[in-house]
Amino acid sequence: MVSREQKRAAMYKKLQLLRSVTNSHAHSKTSIILDASKYIEELKQKVEQLNQEVAMAQNSSNEQIPIPVVRVEAKEKGFLINVLTESSCPGLLVFILEAFEELGLDVLQARVSCSSSFHLEAVGGKENTQGLVEHVDAQVVKQAVLRAIENWNESSEQE
Repeated sequence: MVSREQKRAAMYKKLQLLRSVTNSHAHSKTSIILDASKYIEELKQKVEQLNQEVAMAQNSSNEQIPIPVVRVEAKEKGFLINVLTESSCPGLLVFILEAFEELGLDVLQARVSCSSSFHLEAVGGKENTQGLVEHVDAQVVKQAVLRAIENWNESSEQE
């Protein structure tokens, strides 16, 4: 039978390993696990971004309208979004802003370039009744933006 001390030592080793893998500087168990959770989410986002870039590269030779790369990062209050494509994509910004409006999101700061390529970088959030910015689920925002891009793509193909 394994003693409590042996179990505690094994748990400590595992936490230290998790701490080193995730580059956490935390000392408490809870903080190490939270850091690991954030690290896993970052890795998921990177994998999704790379998958989108691969899909975009594969489809760019077959399609006239390139698929934009969308990255959404949850911040302590609100979110940061980047949308990037190689062509100018006239009208895409309107579709994206309408998606934000449907979610009740406010754009707090934005930078947009649509000359030779389309690049949107925006910070946004959702204000509660006290006027404070609430936490926003990055996946919900990303799915809404991807739907907006699909809608824009369909409307562009009809024209």
